[in-house]
Amino acid sequence: MEDSQTVNPNKLYLGNLPFSMLEDDIRTLCSEFGEIKELKLITDFATGRSKGFAFVEFATKEAADAAIAALDQKEIDGRAIFVKVAKPKAPRGDRPSFGRGGDRGDHRSFDRNKRY
Repeated sequence: MEDSQTVNPNKLYLGNLPFSMLEDDIRTLCSEFGEIKELKLITDFATGRSKGFAFVEFATKEAADAAIAALDQKEIDGRAIFVKVAKPKAPRGDRPSFGRGGDRGDHRSFDRNKRY
């Protein structure tokens, strides 16, 4: 299993995308640089609307480097997009639970009769 903290130089983060862009638009934009292994446009869960960023994984580092060189700061629909190597997802283990049970934030563990 691959370490989740390892940077994949083939996976790019595309930000400041126009909200009107669809996955097919991004595929068309990026496919001229090489084979795309995976593409994910991030959308709002409730509305399905684009959040203005996406992740694109190329088959080779050379294709990813070419995409960065050609697309970073390129203007699309009046927006200067930025393209860079994606950072690994941060671990979720140290986040508070906000009342979902467990020993952090669980109101049931409070003993009203105990002196703290």
